[in-house]
Amino acid sequence: MAVVTLTIDGHTIGAEQNLTILQAAKEMGIYIPTLCHLDGIDDAGACRLCIVQIEGSNKLVPACVTKVSEGLNIQTNTDKIKKYRKIILEMLFAERNHVCAICVANQHCELQELAAKIGIDHVRYDYNYPKYEVDTSHERFGIDHNRCVVCTRCVRVCDTIEGAHTWDMSGRGAKILIITDLAQPWGESDSCTTCGKCVQACPTGALFRKRFSVGEMERDRTKLEFIVTAREKKQWIA
Repeated sequence: MAVVTLTIDGHTIGAEQNLTILQAAKEMGIYIPTLCHLDGIDDAGACRLCIVQIEGSNKLVPACVTKVSEGLNIQTNTDKIKKYRKIILEMLFAERNHVCAICVANQHCELQELAAKIGIDHVRYDYNYPKYEVDTSHERFGIDHNRCVVCTRCVRVCDTIEGAHTWDMSGRGAKILIITDLAQPWGESDSCTTCGKCVQACPTGALFRKRFSVGEMERDRTKLEFIVTAREKKQWIA
């Protein structure tokens, strides 16, 4: 694989040309915040928290879906970038109902962790306070649309790892909802295999296991990457 030379935050590095900026930065130990990214599944560039600045361009580009190329000079944490990341996070909190104190994912939530890292202690925008339903029709799991950030992790993990494609999106803008099959209740879905991979992938408390306490809601997302790697290396074929 050909290697390109680029600069990230003043560090000149060599990276394989098939890598994204996010992957190259991660290999160098450079932190770029993400919410929709998850190791083991394809990236969608949905949350825009991983935006970076490329010298010579006025645009801020998502690092998770932008490939490296020869001679790039990238900044990952300028004042402009930090300003926009903070705006994005505040809008996510204001768009739906993220009340950490009563959430099943409290202290196990990536949105909550990012807010603490980026320094958000209040939201400057008016809250929408939508009244979305909580679907607990499934025997083992539930979905609370009020806490969904539409990262599409569940859609992608169900499609690319489980192969069921139970989840999809319906609607536009702030009214987008994650749906099962043709907007059926989750418990009535014919395609769901009850594998729980979507619950493992969810970064917030939108997808949860029923009858579990807050302290038991910690997810092990490395299992999803392990499955993908094992399949690619054919480790399960005798």
